[in-house]
Amino acid sequence: QVQLVESGGGFVQAGGSLRLSCAASGSFFSINVMGWYRQVPGKQRELVATITGGGRTAYADSVKGRFAISRDNAEKTVYLQMNSLKPEDTAIYYCNFPQGFDGKGDLASWGQGTQVTVSS
Repeated sequence: QVQLVESGGGFVQAGGSLRLSCAASGSFFSINVMGWYRQVPGKQRELVATITGGGRTAYADSVKGRFAISRDNAEKTVYLQMNSLKPEDTAIYYCNFPQGFDGKGDLASWGQGTQVTVSS
């Protein structure tokens, strides 16, 4: 099984920056696509950024140009650099494997997430 531990969230003013980290442990392949999600209470979890094992990235329109996802396959860690933060970016941020981690399309168990709060 894979465990995911997110960190790096916090409280920041609009226009500020944060860098999130997600450490993964367990058995998975470095070619697996990894992604960052966010969730606001009462709303569905939203996929905001993905990165392939080879480093190809994709972003939701809401964060394009402001967020940057990266990964260190040797350290089994994925990062999310968030710049020009807006109050609407306030959410709990999670990482996972959007296309599955085990070759069967299964998501890993969700970590505890990391809270990001952006004040206006």
